[in-house]
Amino acid sequence: MFDSLISFFIIATLGAFFRWKKLGGISSDAARHVINAIVINFLLPALCFKVIATAPIDKNSVLLPASAIITILLSLLISFAIYTIIEKFTTLNKKEKGALILAASFGNVTFLGLLLLTGLYGQSAAKYVLLYDFLATTPLLWPVGATIASYYGQGQKLTFKESSKIIAELPPVWAFAAGFTANFLGIHLPNFLLKTLDIMSMAIIPLMMFSIGLALSKPKLKHAIIATPAIIIKLCLVPLIAFGTALLLGMDGLALKSTVMEAAMPTMIFTSVISSQYKLDHTLSAVIIVLSTIISLITLPLISWLLRGY
Repeated sequence: MFDSLISFFIIATLGAFFRWKKLGGISSDAARHVINAIVINFLLPALCFKVIATAPIDKNSVLLPASAIITILLSLLISFAIYTIIEKFTTLNKKEKGALILAASFGNVTFLGLLLLTGLYGQSAAKYVLLYDFLATTPLLWPVGATIASYYGQGQKLTFKESSKIIAELPPVWAFAAGFTANFLGIHLPNFLLKTLDIMSMAIIPLMMFSIGLALSKPKLKHAIIATPAIIIKLCLVPLIAFGTALLLGMDGLALKSTVMEAAMPTMIFTSVISSQYKLDHTLSAVIIVLSTIISLITLPLISWLLRGY
């Protein structure tokens, strides 16, 4: 795992270098927009379809998303409670509080999770990464996460219909559904298609690691201080919740390990996008993304080591 994390930071550092030097006269924001568009619209759908269409579907395919949903909802409640207490004794404002609650609850489960889990447990873990994301994280991010963001920020509140439309329009969701359909019907995918999907999927991890580097910036001291509880919740408490939930649901083996490791991932990059869209403190969101990712160099190997007996 440590080698994978070092690789991650080397490529992210190259992204930070690109941001600093503005190579080719291209701004970091423009580069990130192009990279994210390519990944979301083409590469990630290829991975989703291939993995779900060819992976065996078992009881853990249902239990893992259930565990993830419970974990995320409990994380939101706990982070809300903690920052409500902190709010009484500090100058924490609503825009900061909203950003902190989201950052403490939603993790980088696909792009970093895919890198680490497949590196740790092999390609069979990719199925659990995608189940955690597209049957738990994504369905909660828009109707729940965006509602929280709109409440604490200034954006317009999304209706259930609008949230459902956003989710339905995501290409990876369509690919995920198509993969399930192909799997259920027992459709055999031709070798040339599998090879094409594999090649496309290989580009996701380096591109997203580079994109993370493009977003790196020097954090403010105040932001680092108020972000500390959110980082502790995200990296330490959330995986503990996931572990307890997974055990109660009867999960074991690779599914249990994958659930806990996914819960232990640092803050989701997209929380910064939502914070910006709904006028939360998106700079604070970016700080938490950077700090939690750096600190996860320590917490993720430790959690992986603690799970070795399960």
